Amino acid sequence: MVTMHMILSLARRLWVALACWGLLACAWPAHAGVMTKASMLATFPSPLIVGEKETELPVWPLFKQDATSTPLVGYVFESIDLAPIPGFSGTPFNLLVALDAKGEFMSVKVLSQHEPVFVEGLGEGPMLSFVAQYKGLSLNQNIKIGADKNSASNANVFIHGVGKATASVRILNQSLLSASLKVARAKLGYAKGRDPDLIARIRPDVFQPMDWDALIKAGLISQKIFSRREVEAAFAGTIGAGLDPLAAGAPDSAFVTLYAAHLEVPSVGRNLLSPKDWDYLKGRLEPGDSALLVIASGDYSMLGEDFVRGAVPNRLNVHQGSLPLEIRDMDIDTSLKLPAPLQSAEWKVFRVIGPSGLDPAQPLAFDLRVTRSKGVMYAERVGKDFTLVSELPDKYFEAAHADNKTWRSIWTDRAWELALLVAGLAVLAWALNHQRWLSADRRRLSRFRTGYLLFTLLFIGWYAQGQLSIVNLTALVQALAARRSLEFFLYDPMTVTLWLFVGVTFFFWGRGVFCGWLCPFGALQELTSQVAQRLRVPQIRFSARTDERLKRVKYAVLAAILLTALVSVPWTDRLVEVEPFKTSITLLFVRGWPYLAWALGLLLLSMFVYKGFCRYLCPLGAGMALFGRLRRFDWLVRRAECGKPCQRCQHDCEYQAIKKTGEIVYEECFQCLDCVAIEQSDELCVPLILEKRRAVIPIHPVAAPREAVPSESSESSESSEGVRA
Repeated sequence: MVTMHMILSLARRLWVALACWGLLACAWPAHAGVMTKASMLATFPSPLIVGEKETELPVWPLFKQDATSTPLVGYVFESIDLAPIPGFSGTPFNLLVALDAKGEFMSVKVLSQHEPVFVEGLGEGPMLSFVAQYKGLSLNQNIKIGADKNSASNANVFIHGVGKATASVRILNQSLLSASLKVARAKLGYAKGRDPDLIARIRPDVFQPMDWDALIKAGLISQKIFSRREVEAAFAGTIGAGLDPLAAGAPDSAFVTLYAAHLEVPSVGRNLLSPKDWDYLKGRLEPGDSALLVIASGDYSMLGEDFVRGAVPNRLNVHQGSLPLEIRDMDIDTSLKLPAPLQSAEWKVFRVIGPSGLDPAQPLAFDLRVTRSKGVMYAERVGKDFTLVSELPDKYFEAAHADNKTWRSIWTDRAWELALLVAGLAVLAWALNHQRWLSADRRRLSRFRTGYLLFTLLFIGWYAQGQLSIVNLTALVQALAARRSLEFFLYDPMTVTLWLFVGVTFFFWGRGVFCGWLCPFGALQELTSQVAQRLRVPQIRFSARTDERLKRVKYAVLAAILLTALVSVPWTDRLVEVEPFKTSITLLFVRGWPYLAWALGLLLLSMFVYKGFCRYLCPLGAGMALFGRLRRFDWLVRRAECGKPCQRCQHDCEYQAIKKTGEIVYEECFQCLDCVAIEQSDELCVPLILEKRRAVIPIHPVAAPREAVPSESSESSESSEGVRA
């Protein structure tokens, strides 16, 4: 049991560690850009001209020399200056980004990165190919990763991801977009400082049945009538004045009436669309997208004769404050439930993609451009905007809050994998909680354990890439030391889920839940050992003293890696390669020969020394053992005779985690349950065998005595005895 003294001792150690950590964090240098003016000039040679780096925002203006002027082309910046999002090494990507004046990527280059999967893993080739896809794409497009097409002509653009590096490329994508949007908002007028990830969201659960008049009364549909008098007044004093022949006779009649609404609001969309069309609309919208319904009734078309379906309208513009929003026709073929006077009205549904920064909580302005011309051969034109302002009532949206779509989407995309993982973890928790039932039959325990190890290796490891690693700990150390957010962990839902489960089980079962059941490489080692034992490969078992000394090595390896993580990221990248997890699990042995030889060598070692890497070298196992000291229960069954004098479990424990005294060393125990099976076995548990022997009373058959034939002498003797009596 954990005593108060142990708890206080552990608390003191944690306090000292945190204090030292805090001092190191204060001294830890902040990440900053590395580009100088000279390196910028070399990267962007003539005819481009690199201006001076700005002081308020770390960007370099980029100009282009031509015959008459030097117009501004765009801006160049380093992502680490604006969005230092840590990768899985705890160190951010640093990207050199050139963004033109329209928000289009001129070029994206990787200056530095320390992602384990790209550092001597897959190599930088797949990452560089991934980054090359951004050239020519625009911040006005909704850039998605993972689809099988790549088209920059639509509002949505799809780029290919990198297999085995799903989370890493999403972090790269988020670093690029976050940094670029900061520049676009400050320099190009995008949202004027409003973060697209910090805006209000439409409430999908609010719905009320309403007809057209009720929708207008509730403020869900905005309308404005522009009279001929109003239009004429706007053109007064220009060449467009007096060109409407009906204005003089009926000045108060409607020139055009505009209606606008957020069609993605359930109380609007479900009341104006059929259930089938409503489902279709929702399927077309990405998270954060808006669907704006605009209706124009009157003599003036809001689209014009040259409008092309699926395109951006020329006559209609939408903006929110000083933020212009690109609207594009969704080209929906359906019918709306409109009142009779509007049955012949012109209407369209326009999409505004999420990255544009449209905030449903802010007023939205629809500008209808009315253009008039005078003359035939050399016509003069003049245009005026007529504005309808739409504002969504408060009850239909949630207030602004942090909603990072990038990591949330990957959790949604991997929902079934997470469901299967949670189910597997629930099965394991049940099994460990019913250890005696599971271990009562050794064949049942063996089959369950082998089956679960295969689940861990095949699904958690090779398929779902859920291998926990020392890299998780070094990333944590580096992020805390640099005072960065830990949000980057959320890009890998499998890792987060496993860590949460393992963290909870530290208090119940200790280190062995992960090391004995949930580590894919550990499962691969154990399955290899089982094959070796069936092939009668001789097993090496060290003496207790040697075993104890060897088990200390992993703590030294852990300390070296964590200390290096505070000093040198490149050296950390090298030292973490002591783990063969990346080679054997993440990359499925497709790697350079030194790493391949190391991983295969450790598997070969496990054929002779049972799980030798796990027991003696694994730095993550050392960390698990330290955290395992949080365990509050001695839950493995022991008998009074264990160790005094019985040594059966101590002799059979392949992890050598049982002392001669019978005490289980939980920090080195992998929770295989073999000792529990022995303790219940009538054939293996020595105290149980002796106890049953003492309880049995031996019964030996005895021959019945023969009947004696009376003799004359005996009769006379009995007669004389009777006389004497």
